[in-house]
Amino acid sequence: MKAGEDARGARSEKPKKLGLCVLCGLPAAGKSTFARALSHSLRQERSWAVGVVAYDDVMPDAFLEEASARPLPSQWKSLRQELLKYLEYFFLAVINGCQMSAPPSRTEAMWEDFLTCLKDQDLISSSALEAQSHYLLTKTAVSRPLLLILDDNFYYQSMRYQVYQLARKYSLGFCQLFLECSLETCLQRNGQRPLPVPAETIHLMGSKIEKPNPEKNAWEHNSLTIQSPACASEARLKLTDLLLTALENPIKYVEENVEQKETDRIICSTNILHQADQTLRRIVSQTMKEAKGEQVFPYNLKLLAEELNKLKAEFLEDLRQGNKKYLCFQQTMDLSDVISFFHYEKDNIVRKYFSKQH
Repeated sequence: MKAGEDARGARSEKPKKLGLCVLCGLPAAGKSTFARALSHSLRQERSWAVGVVAYDDVMPDAFLEEASARPLPSQWKSLRQELLKYLEYFFLAVINGCQMSAPPSRTEAMWEDFLTCLKDQDLISSSALEAQSHYLLTKTAVSRPLLLILDDNFYYQSMRYQVYQLARKYSLGFCQLFLECSLETCLQRNGQRPLPVPAETIHLMGSKIEKPNPEKNAWEHNSLTIQSPACASEARLKLTDLLLTALENPIKYVEENVEQKETDRIICSTNILHQADQTLRRIVSQTMKEAKGEQVFPYNLKLLAEELNKLKAEFLEDLRQGNKKYLCFQQTMDLSDVISFFHYEKDNIVRKYFSKQH
């Protein structure tokens, strides 16, 4: 029996349990080791189909051949979005019980690494019809609960939210695992690697990382922080419960309509958005002047400016789209509330660079 026939049969019996798990944390926190152990455990103890997609393994090797050839942040962002598109094509094949097709627009080396990743974990057949750019799913992939673990730093909340959007689009289960590890331990482990990440990159990422925050972001409620490297029995129970809950309770696509209604309620006036934009610009400008007066180093000034402008953009997007990341407890949209919350978040950033209060 062909894999495609298996998929159609499985789909006709009952809805398939599918899920995405975001595994995040600093470089050298132990994510890859943890992901492999978790995958093995779920296969053996739960008989799940599990795939670990390590971003470091799937991103094109060509970029890493020379240190000077490292891609720009905009290129990394584009590659991350492309990888999400590959994941979408895979889930579409599983959901519809058909062969997986190749995206018409793709980075060939990256696509090949992605296929290898799936083949090595028995999710697509090695005897796929590659000449026609179609790939047969394995019986394992179509007949068992399926969980894909995405292994990356995911240090910005926005990176993880893109994965959540994919899960919501296809009513998949979604959860997050944050591997907590001290900066000192990460630096020590990193130094023992054959190809270590620059220490300054880990320091910078440690100061910028945005841990899952279920209290602020409702979409992050299925999140768990685990201490690295040990995983106590209590944590293992919580982990199992998190994964089971994610697969048993997929995100409902109807939430899109709920969010749209919330957007319509929040965006009550384009005038408010314009006023907020002008006011936040002035606050950022004044803060940068004060930072220069405090003789903050030029490199840190650049980082401070980047963080403040990112914060400003997020606040404006919050007003524009109604994501309620910062104004989650507000029932009205008064400009004074927006400014007050912005000052609070801004002060938290400023304290990392100089101690003067604002």
